[in-house]
Amino acid sequence: MSSGHIRPEIQRHQSALYDTPFALELSKQICIAKIRNQITVVHRYKKTLGNTNEHELISMKNSLSKIDSCGKISEVIGYEGRAAKSYFQALSQCIDSKFSFHGRNRRPPKDPFNSMISLGYSIVLNEIYREIEMRGLNPYFGFVHRDAENHPTLASDLMEEWRAVLIDTTVMALINGHEVSIDQFDYDNGGCYLQKDALRIFLNKLEKKFTTKVRYFSYTNDMVDFRYGISLQVGQLIKAIETENPEQYQPIIIR
Repeated sequence: MSSGHIRPEIQRHQSALYDTPFALELSKQICIAKIRNQITVVHRYKKTLGNTNEHELISMKNSLSKIDSCGKISEVIGYEGRAAKSYFQALSQCIDSKFSFHGRNRRPPKDPFNSMISLGYSIVLNEIYREIEMRGLNPYFGFVHRDAENHPTLASDLMEEWRAVLIDTTVMALINGHEVSIDQFDYDNGGCYLQKDALRIFLNKLEKKFTTKVRYFSYTNDMVDFRYGISLQVGQLIKAIETENPEQYQPIIIR
């Protein structure tokens, strides 16, 4: 039985908007925000480390420019995927050489960088899932991600704009700030996993990130922490669903 608050009327409305112009426009907004946040992160490292990353940035901006004119969600996801590939190539040029990695990998993660971001993404997904369920939406009725058995696609949708904002920046700070060392990871059956001390450091760092107050939300002038920001975003999505107006949903975009 669900631990949340069941709201059949909003869930019926949510389900009815699957594969509609609403879903397409919401997909565009979420993926545009995700890529813009990734570009901002790369620019930050370019400024502080002197890395050029020009080829990757051009590729990301090119993908970003194509999304508005997409007529299908699959096209949006395609450009988002191209941008993500360039993004991780750029990050790999900005990381302590001991932690070098070659692109995104998972199930299992094969290096310390991917081990940490995989763990971080799972934590954020659970935070979003809990908030979605408590607000009466169905975590399994997504818009961007297609239906998948036993996968909370709506939580995955809302997580996209948070990946670079919360997790990638936290992991890069841990590595480049020498807060974790390469010998604090174990390898087993082709996967790479954090040892106990590294896990404690990671979780403490991420919790500090969650409680950091910012003004990145365009619909409020208040400073709010990132964890409360997740709640605000779910509330914005509910408004968008109820009005069938995707513009009611404004993703977080960092500067």
